[in-house]
Amino acid sequence: MNRDIEKVLFTKQQIEERLAELGAQLAEEYHGKKPLCICILKGAVPFLSALIQQIEIPLEIDFMSVTSYGSSAKSSGVVRIMKDLDISIEGRHVLIVEDIIDTGLTLRHLVDLLEQRNPASVKTVALLDKSICRTADIEANYVGFEVPNEFIVGFGLDYDEQYRNLPYIGVLKKEVYHIG
Repeated sequence: MNRDIEKVLFTKQQIEERLAELGAQLAEEYHGKKPLCICILKGAVPFLSALIQQIEIPLEIDFMSVTSYGSSAKSSGVVRIMKDLDISIEGRHVLIVEDIIDTGLTLRHLVDLLEQRNPASVKTVALLDKSICRTADIEANYVGFEVPNEFIVGFGLDYDEQYRNLPYIGVLKKEVYHIG
């Protein structure tokens, strides 16, 4: 897998340091509120797992599976809910945990959907922000790293279900994927 990576953007150590900072911010933000962290499957699982270890307050987790990519390298723009929440969010402080925001269409759809369920609040944390690609009117409340407009893999992010298990975040070589 490593030979398919053009360059490493963030090392395992850089990721760990940034997650410690985010965890401290989130612990302060949600002190006394017992937030519900909603992990967006599958890409955000490593991020959620590492992040919640840094949030030193009581919290709960749940999962949603949402897709707008399939096996393509480009978003289709159509958001589909593949798995919904198991826990009611009414009156809860919700924190959506996302691996990457690019167009923002998926996150905008999720926030709008969850706000209809009467939570106390809905905020978002994204490991990566590819803001140059944003088409929807949304920004994450908390962001790990800003990334360039390249195909990013590792630490949960995939191309066709591969590379999620890389301990770093890197740029996939163009010859590995085909956009067209």
